Formats: sequence, structure tokens, C-alpha cells
Amino acid sequence: MELLTRWIARCTVCLCLAWGVVASAQPASEPLVRICDPICSDRPVGQVNQELRDVGGYDGRMAALEAEAARNPRAAYDLALRYFRGDGVRKDSYKALSWMRVAGEQGNLKAQKALGRLYLTGLEEMGRDPGEARTWLSLAASRGDRESKQLLAKAEAAKRSDEQEYKEMNRWRSEVYNGWYSGYQYYGRWNGRAWNY
Repeated sequence: MELLTRWIARCTVCLCLAWGVVASAQPASEPLVRICDPICSDRPVGQVNQELRDVGGYDGRMAALEAEAARNPRAAYDLALRYFRGDGVRKDSYKALSWMRVAGEQGNLKAQKALGRLYLTGLEEMGRDPGEARTWLSLAASRGDRESKQLLAKAEAAKRSDEQEYKEMNRWRSEVYNGWYSGYQYYGRWNGRAWNY
């Protein structure tokens, strides 16, 4: 059941990511801000109330940090932390994870370790992914980080556990699908003009 829940969570994340790509592809005349009420979407700053504008750091500091983060892994790490914490920007786990990945891909050790931990435990709507955790923790552990070596052992154990759970689920899959396909009868029948129940 837990594996199914994680699969649904991952599909939800994929749909959110796809929606973000579609939404970001549309040209905007003014800066966008991510608002979650309860569904997250990017909206023009002019549509956001003053209180939220103040939280967004629109005096240029965050835009400057984002520009710096595109070329400096330490700035990308800092920006990711700000999105995680909601410090000067609206809290946004997707942007936080995206910027943390930028920092990690550029070789920032703290970002690699943070990504390993995030993928090992999961983040908000994102379920855990021990395989991805292992990738990031291996990078950090290869650089001599002791904590990453300890977390890497946990990621490998979690990955083996997930693989075993997946095998167990696949063992019963055909019975479940065949049962739904042929084992359950419809209530009603079509008589040519209407449904009979």
C-alpha cells in the first residue's frame, strides 16, 4: 500500500512539474509569483495582495540572487534554502529543490548532501526516492563527507526494501487486474433504448 501511495505521490509531482512547464511557457508582462491557495499556480504580481507582495522580496534582491545563482553554486544553494524556509520569498518546495539540484550539479557538497537527505526522507508531496538519494549521497561520500557515508548506507537499505516491496506488488498484479477485468459483473444492461437496473 505504501508503494502505491508513493507512486501516486510521484505521479502528482510529475503532473505538477508538467503544469509548471506549461504555465511558465506563457509569456508574462509582469513578474510572476507562486501562490498556493490550496492549489499552487504562478500569478502576475499585480493580482497578488500587498501582504504577499511584501513577502516576495520584489525590491530586486531576490532577482539579483537568482541571476547570481545561475552561475554560482553557493548562491544557488542559498536561494534553495530561502525557498525552503520562505526567507525573503514565498515558500516553494519545487523551486527549492530545483535550485538545490543546480547547486548539487555544479559540485556544491552541502547541496549534494541535502539532496541525498531530501530524496531519502521525501519532501512534502514528493515521496522518497532511495535510488536518487543514493546517487547524491555517493557523490558527497566520495568527497570524504562522513555524514553522507552514513546516510548512503541507509539509502542502500531503503532501496533494497523498496525493490522487495515492488517485487511483492508485481507478484499479485496479474491476479488483481484479471479479477477486475473478468471477475466483477456489471449491474445494468442496455436494452437498446435505456439502461435497465
